[in-house]
Amino acid sequence: MTGLRIVLGGVGVLLVGYGAARLLHGLPLGTLLVLGAWLLVALLLHHGVLQPAVLAIGAAAGRVPPPAQAFVQAALIMIGVVVIIALPLIIRQGSQPPAKAMLLQPYGLHLALLVGVIILGTALAYALRGVRERR
Repeated sequence: MTGLRIVLGGVGVLLVGYGAARLLHGLPLGTLLVLGAWLLVALLLHHGVLQPAVLAIGAAAGRVPPPAQAFVQAALIMIGVVVIIALPLIIRQGSQPPAKAMLLQPYGLHLALLVGVIILGTALAYALRGVRERR
């Protein structure tokens, strides 16, 4: 197993080096600086906002009684995925001309409706589990 890890690690280092070389030789300096700034902001947002929020939500979900805990965790995972997909569309809404109709939809409303459906579906699944256990 150790040999396989060394080989996979070496392949990973070679691929990172290849990608870095392609970036350095294929992009102008201004674009590289913008890319570097974007990566830095993404890192700061991840460690400063996203990670603490996930830890806080996970700690709160850990206090839910065990029969419902799996359902709450499943709902939070589904809601998280939906929000990650919808958030860029909500942020970019109104930034394009009307000819690009995809960004003209009310994504905030759609997100709220979908989160509500996820919550109701999860509550229904939990209620059905309770009914089955009582029989």
